[in-house]
Amino acid sequence: MGEFGWNKSTSIHGGVTLIELLVTLVIMFILASVALPFTKVSAKRAQELELRQTLRTVRVAIDDFRRDWARDGSTLLGPLCVKNQLACKEQTGVTGYPKSLETLLKVELTGGEAQVGEQSKIRRYLRKIPIDPMTDTTEWGLRCYQDEPDETRWCGEDVFDIYTTSDKKALDGTPYREW
Repeated sequence: MGEFGWNKSTSIHGGVTLIELLVTLVIMFILASVALPFTKVSAKRAQELELRQTLRTVRVAIDDFRRDWARDGSTLLGPLCVKNQLACKEQTGVTGYPKSLETLLKVELTGGEAQVGEQSKIRRYLRKIPIDPMTDTTEWGLRCYQDEPDETRWCGEDVFDIYTTSDKKALDGTPYREW
């Protein structure tokens, strides 16, 4: 017996056998193959949440604009529309919705309140046109007030709703452009 209580005939080799190495690699491969689809789904889910939030933000801005600038043909109804008749007719469609998405960035007031100070000459509903997370552009599909919910061609009169132009489908199987 040696000084540590081992028999000299028993040899101690550090390391792993080929079988142990293969088993470890197989386990790692299985774990990686399970985790990879999960990360892809997680990334897609995050992108979908970003799209929903962006759509909600722009739609609220459109609704706020409509509340302030409402009109029915030549009848001016919204409080800013009544006070700023020239801007109302230039910036809104006949229903009071903005003529373009860019209108939500800046509306110059023309009424008496425009003379109060520099800050009150402009009304903003969005800071910038948001990027569509599905297409990575600021190009959105637009719908007019009189359009059907599934319309894909914009009439050019006003902006009642927006949608992504992506042809992809969501995790639940619905096309993104129907959101």
